[in-house]
Amino acid sequence: MYTRILIATDGSELAQKGLDHGLSLAKRLDADVTIVTVTEPSLPPASSATAGWAPGFDPTALDEAKAKSAREILDAAARQAEAAGVRANTLHLPNRYPAEGIIEAAQERGANLIVVASHGRRGLGRLLLGSQTLEVLTHSSIPVLVIR
Repeated sequence: MYTRILIATDGSELAQKGLDHGLSLAKRLDADVTIVTVTEPSLPPASSATAGWAPGFDPTALDEAKAKSAREILDAAARQAEAAGVRANTLHLPNRYPAEGIIEAAQERGANLIVVASHGRRGLGRLLLGSQTLEVLTHSSIPVLVIR
């Protein structure tokens, strides 16, 4: 049924539940896995309104820190997959918004299932914080398994 599963993680405790569930499912289905983490752009698009807004700010250093964090998250996830006996590749997509990156990775990797975690916020909490999971659900052309 599902032979190529994409599991999204940001290294959080909640995302760990999604990773656990996704790897367990992949093991049972003998599916290949791609574990992806996405890091958002460091700066908004340049404009005269934002130019020089943070003197001394070094976006390169921030991008390097994000890349290091992503490597640590993905290395830990890869070790977990290996321990579970699951074939897994890892992927870091920098400078993208999470939903956009998750959908892009699923398409590029030929995934036929996306596994994501969600807080399940409703109402004002969802409105204020946004919902990358909702964006994935709305725009994905393949099934999405949401873990809460």
